[in-house]
Amino acid sequence: MNAPIWQIKKDICDIGHRIWLKGFCAGNEGNHSVRISDDRVLCTPTGLSKGFLLPDDVCVVDMDGKQVEANPRGRKRTSEVLVHLAIYKKRPDVKAVIHSHPPHATAFAIAGIPLPEGLHPEAEVFLGKVLTAPYALPSTQALPDSLTPLITSETNTLLMGNHGSVSFSTSLTDSFYKLEILDAYCRILLLTKQLGRANVFSKEQMTDLLKVKAKFGLPDARLACAPEGCIGTDNDDFLATFDNPASAHCDCKTGEVEKSGASSSGGQDFEKLVQAITDQIMAAAR
Repeated sequence: MNAPIWQIKKDICDIGHRIWLKGFCAGNEGNHSVRISDDRVLCTPTGLSKGFLLPDDVCVVDMDGKQVEANPRGRKRTSEVLVHLAIYKKRPDVKAVIHSHPPHATAFAIAGIPLPEGLHPEAEVFLGKVLTAPYALPSTQALPDSLTPLITSETNTLLMGNHGSVSFSTSLTDSFYKLEILDAYCRILLLTKQLGRANVFSKEQMTDLLKVKAKFGLPDARLACAPEGCIGTDNDDFLATFDNPASAHCDCKTGEVEKSGASSSGGQDFEKLVQAITDQIMAAAR
């Protein structure tokens, strides 16, 4: 049975407070919503911190983004509700959407570095492949238009170029979990970067993990990639400056497995930078 509207509004406020406590949004950033019927969506208002929302602050819109009920406190719906509506239209199974600015994940979106695969089981199982949409002007139709081509039946999280993230699922709580896992994964990646080494799953390990994921009822297209579940070349940008940048990946069109070698120019540039800094330190110590 569906929860009463008052409970959903309370949940929207509670999740907003959790988002604020986690530092995923500052000031009045971010927005989230819950679809309550075929043509009605509850969404956060514009101009308010998500940490201090009240149920009467929540707005009601139709699937065109029009505010269809007078808000008790005179609030106006978020200007970015169009992003939420685009996801609901593309994925009728989705019931909740959260757009936020998790700092570690947003750093990857700003740097334009794709999130690597085959490094962390939880990220692979609960997020899967996280794609990055090109930058688009916020609060305009260009923003949902930039995301729509990337939304598939297996997508649940996307990065927005130079902007933030959007997570969506069958419930608001699960959407929040995906947001939380996303930023935790990106934080782990940045810590791993500081250590200078990353152990990437082999093709066999990745395939076994995706099979376990499938048993959980979570399909992943990479498992069908011939000849085995594979890791894409998106890893190369992240791993280029590591001590051990090689990672197995394949071209799903041919099934040929290749190695991204340690001869990356990014790795060479990094080594030159380290050497130059070392030389400066040694010269100053003389």
